[in-house]
Amino acid sequence: PSFVLPALVHLVCLSEEKARAAASEALFRVLKHHNQKPEVICMMLDSLRRARLLECIHVVREFLIMCRNLSQDQADAEAGACIGKGSNFDCNRVLRLIPEWSKTVRDWNALIGPLIDKMFAEPSNATIVRFLSCINEQLAEAADVVLSRVVFQMKGQKGFDEDFFSRWETKTCPSDDSMRMQQSLFERLCPLLIVRLLPLRVFNDLSSSVVYGQLRNAPFMHEYGDVSVTGDDSVVAFLVNRAFSRFEFEDVRKLAAELCGRIHPQVLLPLVCSQLEHATESRDILKIIACLFSVCTSLVVRGKESLVHPFILQIWRTIKVILLWPSSDGDQVSKAQHGCIDCLALMICAESQAPESFENCTSWRRNIAGKKGNRGNAITEFCALRNVISQLINAESDISGSKLPYENCEPVPVPFRLCMANVLISACQKISNYGKEPLAKTILPCLIDSVEVETQPEIRAAFIQVMFSAVYHLKLAVLPYSRDLLKLSLKFLGKRSEQERMAAAKLMASLMTSEDPILESISHGLVEARSVLSDIALNDPSFDIQQLCKKLATCLTST
Repeated sequence: PSFVLPALVHLVCLSEEKARAAASEALFRVLKHHNQKPEVICMMLDSLRRARLLECIHVVREFLIMCRNLSQDQADAEAGACIGKGSNFDCNRVLRLIPEWSKTVRDWNALIGPLIDKMFAEPSNATIVRFLSCINEQLAEAADVVLSRVVFQMKGQKGFDEDFFSRWETKTCPSDDSMRMQQSLFERLCPLLIVRLLPLRVFNDLSSSVVYGQLRNAPFMHEYGDVSVTGDDSVVAFLVNRAFSRFEFEDVRKLAAELCGRIHPQVLLPLVCSQLEHATESRDILKIIACLFSVCTSLVVRGKESLVHPFILQIWRTIKVILLWPSSDGDQVSKAQHGCIDCLALMICAESQAPESFENCTSWRRNIAGKKGNRGNAITEFCALRNVISQLINAESDISGSKLPYENCEPVPVPFRLCMANVLISACQKISNYGKEPLAKTILPCLIDSVEVETQPEIRAAFIQVMFSAVYHLKLAVLPYSRDLLKLSLKFLGKRSEQERMAAAKLMASLMTSEDPILESISHGLVEARSVLSDIALNDPSFDIQQLCKKLATCLTST
């Protein structure tokens, strides 16, 4: 194999189509014949990496010829290799053989250990990651072998002291230290990338000691309280510590937080609930963002299974506290609040998996048992969407027992109401096709009724912006409300507030660019719309609104 394998890999990646088919068949037969020899697979990966290097050299060569007007010989000399003109590099051709080859392997335990060790030895080698992604189902079958090596590798990695890490973040460390930290970054990402390759079902086994360690039977799974994973050599313990560590690479923290979202909700949500509360009390923005990211991932990959967990209600309440903090665009608090908005939007999307969650809005008032001393009770009637709408329209809160002032029938702060509007906008963007019609049926009648009686211009503009987002993203689901939406857009084009007029113009534009059934529904009002738009295009004090209305009026005139 050491003689033929590198040549075959080269031919599969670089040769013309006629020779490529024969080379692919020969490479497959060699791999199949040696399918129990890890050294042969490692040799193939080394050959593939060299082929990828040739691909990079080819790109550099073409750049030198095109952008620096060098001759082919000069470009070859500078690129460091002589690559024939017209060579067609594609390392994916080799990787496409792997799924079929994997079916011929009898004993994966003999292969997986050395492959994992090779990845740890070459943490920056992306070729190995791509190869392992082709056999992720086989990795799952040998999950204990894979994860035991991951835990052993992570256990041997040391943490950072505050002084050294701050110099890295501020880019003031010496060049030698910088190189060492860069290598350390790859080494700390490597085990996480292996975990990321594994299917979700690996985290479903709560009895797995290598995955959950002492957490699998911990009492906090049923009771609220602080969580400590110190001294627990399990995958989950290492993920949590990496995600919530103060002194950790940002890329490592983000990936660990994402992977925490795969943890079974029975373990994850009580843990995150505690961490999020403590981080909120101390204003630890990095930890808040990590907690929110893990909850968002959990809602995406687990859906309703995460949403119905009792601790979701307390996470919801803590999110509301964060959304009440004063902030300005671009600061750290605003970043945390964007995470809160996405988290609430994903709760709404998870609700869409259960049709009973979107019953008629007229009967949405519910009393939810969720007091501080009773956090573990099942919250079967908690509805994220109704709660968001009620806070936006300044209605009485659904949640009893909260410490928030507006949940005791006091006015909801305007910035918080704007956050609720952004939650609905985000939900419109993220909702599945299945949930579009129920979402439109729930939010649009409420907003259409409420916008007429709302006294705050800023909130009225937010209502219209939500309607615009609904028309743009929910498509035909808004058809039953299209005429009412057209009437509102015309009415609000005449408002004093520039925000309202701009939002109304955008709503009009979204309606006019909708699908044919919506255009047919609003056709009766387009004559009036053309007159209004033409008048605003001449007289509105805002140049941007003038230009937008001029374009819309022109479109109506030409049709």
